[in-house]
Amino acid sequence: MLHCCVAVMAHNEEANIGHMLDALRRQQLAEVDITEIIVVASGCVDRTEEIVRDLCQCDPRIRLISEAERAGKSAALNTLLRNTHAEVIAVVNADTIPGAAAIEHLVLPFEDPDVGMTAGRPLPTNDSRSFMGFAVHFLWTLHHQLSLRRPKMGELIAFRNVFRQIPRDSAVDEASIEPLIRGQGLCLRYVPQAVVYNHGPETVEDYLRQRRRIYAGHIYVHDTLGYRVSTMNGFRLFHLLLTDPGVERDWRYFLWGPLVVGLEVWARLLGLADYRLWKQEHAVWEVVNSTKSVTALSQNLDSGRPGLPKLSEPN
Repeated sequence: MLHCCVAVMAHNEEANIGHMLDALRRQQLAEVDITEIIVVASGCVDRTEEIVRDLCQCDPRIRLISEAERAGKSAALNTLLRNTHAEVIAVVNADTIPGAAAIEHLVLPFEDPDVGMTAGRPLPTNDSRSFMGFAVHFLWTLHHQLSLRRPKMGELIAFRNVFRQIPRDSAVDEASIEPLIRGQGLCLRYVPQAVVYNHGPETVEDYLRQRRRIYAGHIYVHDTLGYRVSTMNGFRLFHLLLTDPGVERDWRYFLWGPLVVGLEVWARLLGLADYRLWKQEHAVWEVVNSTKSVTALSQNLDSGRPGLPKLSEPN
């Protein structure tokens, strides 16, 4: 039996935190045991902490760590590391909903002592019939195809508890963990069966805000830790686009696909300027409000509405 701690970093997540924790409590487990669920709530001014405290009464595994100020997800993760002795830590974003057996699939690879970090597969709940919905699905499908070849950590991760902290001012915590794991001779593994449902940006403005922050964070990791995540290789992504993008080559692929690529290029240029020219820090980022709709949409995933994925775990 493998034992793990599930960690959740939250800031004003009252809309989804209860649903997400319920999904964790109902996980289908056979060879994995969730010994504790720790929520680090930072600078919350809504009902996030109240909801978590209520659930603490229902499930003794749930524990709340309250921080008065918000210093960013990486800082919250460091707080978590100081408050658990678990050998394996799974990190679930507070604005997502893990699939029914996500934690089981995510943690099982740690039976292999050479595995140091695993990542699940994000599935967006956006309606792919709209342009922004297509853009989000297009992006995460490329992420999936690339991760099958060279793992890239994302929305749902787990790692061995073999380091004390990550850079506090990193805007991409999972990318900062990758080199710490690889540096100890351990490998990364992508686990597509570990599904997590998220909701991508619904507007071009929100998309650019999110993507530029992520790219600036990746440049930071490269400069400070000497590590390049797999998605920074533009040639590899372009090769995937031409050979096996994993998406249907219909009219949207040929009409909207180039527009999505153009948005991504522009976001990366903005991220580069943020980091190199304007010295803008993204560790504490502005909340992208249109990504907080996963709860409402997740309740309809089983309904078979066109353009939405089914709430089931793909092979």
